[in-house]
Amino acid sequence: MHLDPELVEELNLLMHILTNSSPEDVNISANADPAMIAAARRLFDKGLVSTELGGQLTDAGREAADHIVRLTNLMSPPLEPI
Repeated sequence: MHLDPELVEELNLLMHILTNSSPEDVNISANADPAMIAAARRLFDKGLVSTELGGQLTDAGREAADHIVRLTNLMSPPLEPI
């Protein structure tokens, strides 16, 4: 399995919504990069975000984003001692 560009765009958008989570929705402008709009629609189709242009993470979306955070932390190089 490889990480195709569409999947990477979806992962990046999930992380963006997670790190910018607030009581308000994170919505993507209709004039945003077409690749980001397409990623948001794919995430919506998968049930990971609440609207076609982002919105909030669903329960499944939050779980997916939490897994991304864990994987990122595992793959990040450890801090070197001073």
